[in-house]
Amino acid sequence: MYHYKILLIGPGSVGKTSLFNRFVHDEFSTSYHITMGVDFLDKVIDFNKEKVTLTIWDVGGQERFKVMRRNYYSGTSGALLIFDLSRPDTYKKVVNTWYPELIKFCGNNIPFLLVGNKLDIIKDIGHVIEEDKAFQFAESKNSIYIETSAKTGENVEDAFRELAKNITQKKGFELK
Repeated sequence: MYHYKILLIGPGSVGKTSLFNRFVHDEFSTSYHITMGVDFLDKVIDFNKEKVTLTIWDVGGQERFKVMRRNYYSGTSGALLIFDLSRPDTYKKVVNTWYPELIKFCGNNIPFLLVGNKLDIIKDIGHVIEEDKAFQFAESKNSIYIETSAKTGENVEDAFRELAKNITQKKGFELK
């Protein structure tokens, strides 16, 4: 059995807690509550005969929590770097602030996925962030880019499963 600590990081109000709740509890709430520091829970996922336990840390994205965040990176196996597909400024913050912070505290080889969340919103309004930029950024860092909707559940489990596979592969094993 594998056990990994996963961080959900990115600016405030991008849907980190909603992704967390959709994946762990299969729930979605329209009410917004700021994450005060960090919340964490375990979830076991099956890969054929293998079981992977993810301890998922939902890290508060507001600037006022920046001082505390450095403590949460210790022991991290991988991360979902999350931005809001309907707010271009959040993509810039992920690229210019959150990714460098992840590398600073976890090293260049930390597995991560770039996640554009709120896919349900952009289906109505169209992409406000160039998809090519997100794909290229992820690819340039030996990662992948995925778009999710915590509201509908679209690609949420896929994101966590793909990250678990990437972490396991970096450790020299393979999940199917």
